Formats: sequence, structure tokens, C-alpha cells
Amino acid sequence: MHDMPRTPAKPAPRKASGRSPAKPAVRARSADQRAPGRPTGESPDQRARLLDAAVGCFARRGIAAATLREIATDAGVNPALVHYYFGDKLQLQQAVIAERLMPAFAEVRNATMQSGDDIAGLVAGFVRGMCDAVERHPWLPPLWVREVLCEGGALREVLFTTMAPQVPQLLAARFAAAQDAGELNPDLDPRLLVASLVGLTLFPAAGAPIWRRLFAADDIDATTMRDHAIALLDRGLGTP
Repeated sequence: MHDMPRTPAKPAPRKASGRSPAKPAVRARSADQRAPGRPTGESPDQRARLLDAAVGCFARRGIAAATLREIATDAGVNPALVHYYFGDKLQLQQAVIAERLMPAFAEVRNATMQSGDDIAGLVAGFVRGMCDAVERHPWLPPLWVREVLCEGGALREVLFTTMAPQVPQLLAARFAAAQDAGELNPDLDPRLLVASLVGLTLFPAAGAPIWRRLFAADDIDATTMRDHAIALLDRGLGTP
């Protein structure tokens, strides 16, 4: 008999291992795919640096014209840090007012009030306080001119609502009381006397780039300006 052809044997079925199919490996997060949260470069002094850069940029360019990107560039940080710390430009402006502008005027107020009740000492205290503040905060005069004196300035209302009671109105009241007591020239207007003091301190500092060039007066520093204002108020145009 002929051999019958053999049917190929079927392979035995594999036993289930109980393991689920392998999942593709998840790629590690790349260096530039950072988890949400604090921006790169955040450090404790960044906020102060941003405030300093902001107040300088506001004084140089004006609050309306200054951009958050320019401020970040001046501070040498990523623009994301501005949003991280302050949210938007309005909140940054409010922080500058609260943490830079008002402390500067508090220095002037403290120097004025610590000078005693004597009117000559009060005037000298204001002049010294303002000149010292300008020396410590060079942004103060140009910011004042741009944002308080100029029509539409962003800080004019801050003057009326916040700064005025701290220094100008307080000084005017002290001058008026001294005048009633016969301690101050009756021909003076106490309110205009305050304006004159500002005109002898803050405005010359704001105009320094002009008159220093006009008179080749780079030798005049903050101390010279302070002593000049006090001498003018004490003795006027007469000789000692």
C-alpha cells in the first residue's frame, strides 16, 4: 500500500501570559517643555529689579509709552517674569506708586517733620529732604514732570489723593499758623511758598540736563543745589 500523505500538524496554541500588551514608552519632558509655574530665572530679587526698571522706564519714556517688554529688557529678565509678578501694566504701575514713589516722598516728609517747629528749620528740612531724595532717586524729577505736571499725566490724581496730605498741604498749614503767630512774612502766601520750595528743589533737578549744558555746569551736584536753595531762602539776594 502506498503511504497516505500526512496532514501538517497544527502548532500548539500559546498559553496566555496574563500580561497586557506593552505600551510605548513615554518620552521624557524636554528641557524646553517645562511644567507650568514659576518662570525660568525667578529669584527673590527679581521683583525689586523689575520695579527699579519700571520706574526708570516710566521716567524716561512715560507711563503710557513704556511697554512690559522694554521693562523686562531693562531688568535683564524674561518678559514672562513681569506677568508672573505683576499680572499686567496697570498692576505694575500701582506697585511702582506704592513701593517706589510713595516711599521717596515719605523720605521728604520725614526729613521735613523732624526739623522742628522753627519755620527756618522746617524750610531747610524740606529742602534737604527733597534734594537728598532726588540724589537717591534720579528718576523722581523727570517722572514728576512727565506724569504730574504735564496734562493727562498718569500720576496727577495720585498727587491730589495721596501725596498732597503728606507734604504740600501739611507745609501750607504750618506756614499759615506761623504767619498768624507773626513768625512769617505777612506778604507771603503760605500756599505759594510751598510751590516756591518745590520750584527751588525738584524743578532745577528736572532741568539739570539743560542748564548744566547751557552753563557748562557739570560741577554743580546735589549738595551745591541744596546749599544754594537754603541760602536763597535764608538771605535772598542780599549779602551775608
